[in-house]
Amino acid sequence: MTLFRSTLLAALGLAAFLLVWEAMPRLGLVNPAFLPPPSTIPAAFLREVSLGIWPEAVLSSLSHYVVGLVAGAGAGIGMGLLSGMFRPFEAATAWVVRLLRPIPGLAWVPFAIIWFGVQPSAAVFIIAVGVFWIVFFATQGAVRGVDRDLIEVAQAFGFRSAWSRLTKILLPAATPGILVGLRTALGQAWMAVVAAEIFGVPGVGQRMMQASSLLSTDIVVVYMLTMAALYGLFDSAFVALQGWLLRWRA
Repeated sequence: MTLFRSTLLAALGLAAFLLVWEAMPRLGLVNPAFLPPPSTIPAAFLREVSLGIWPEAVLSSLSHYVVGLVAGAGAGIGMGLLSGMFRPFEAATAWVVRLLRPIPGLAWVPFAIIWFGVQPSAAVFIIAVGVFWIVFFATQGAVRGVDRDLIEVAQAFGFRSAWSRLTKILLPAATPGILVGLRTALGQAWMAVVAAEIFGVPGVGQRMMQASSLLSTDIVVVYMLTMAALYGLFDSAFVALQGWLLRWRA
């Protein structure tokens, strides 16, 4: 009953939001060119699909997203494991991390253009940078949070090499924390997609900028909702994968 009530309240809240949104431009409270009513969105979506623009933009963004996410997350996990396992490595990189960490991903756009040009690889670089730090700190913290008693027991049973400690103790114990960081990175990567594409790389971000320059705000909303839907799908799939990987904790 509680689940039904929560679902009903959520549906009513969404319906109320859409009604208010629809009413504001209809009543002249907001210029429809600045905020299109939601009833115009399906027609705009069908136009984009029929012209072939929507699938092309989505596929381009997905390619940037997946490659950038994998590259940034892979580097973050690798560096996080090294930093979490070896104190000398952490000490050697501490000032570099403190120097680079506060720099936002958008600040790397000029270098991305200089190094890669207005190419998909530039977008991948921006996305990877945004993902890297989230996964790096999540992995480092998860490894550092492993119970020291487990490591001592492992050493007593002969797991003394760094590789055996990593594969038998540290990585299994740190997996829940790493997965939390990866899930956060999924959303961060989507936010970075638009920032990475606004300077001309084909994709959802570029199409949104084109539409906004023509005041085609209904098209902008189409791609905003597209990104929300795609993120929802990725997040749901990741939650299912996370549950499968951590089924041993049940």
